[in-house]
Amino acid sequence: MNRPPLPPFTDETAAQKARLAEDAWNSRDPARVALAYTPDSQWRNRVEFPAGRAEIEAFLARKWSRELDYRLIKEVWAHAGTRIAVRFAYEYRDDSGQWYRAYGNENWQFDANGLMERRIASINEQPIAEADRKFRWPLGRRPDDHPGLSALGL
Repeated sequence: MNRPPLPPFTDETAAQKARLAEDAWNSRDPARVALAYTPDSQWRNRVEFPAGRAEIEAFLARKWSRELDYRLIKEVWAHAGTRIAVRFAYEYRDDSGQWYRAYGNENWQFDANGLMERRIASINEQPIAEADRKFRWPLGRRPDDHPGLSALGL
């Protein structure tokens, strides 16, 4: 199964790959997101180390059951060959109504078919007031005209 764009990545195809990943994560559909990874993909996400699509899908289902009204923006930081580094920010609220903004970096490594075989994420978050939210588009895909991280000063 191919998941274009395929490596080696150019500036344009790395940006396309990051936007496709952002769109999938903003769907908050664990099964859809898991299909972008190899069957034996390895992750590091904070203190969790899911391996394989089934564990990734279960991890994402738990994540989005706690992180409500989730909205994410990803931007390419660097790329070479089969690897892409992105920076990201996302906002969500918990079930008490407290909003958070999380920031981080991800390092991605792809196989020849364009499936991600490795994802290393470093993430920090902080509580924010509802009035300080910057990601206010309707749930789902970020509109094309919504500013990215740099334009938002993040």
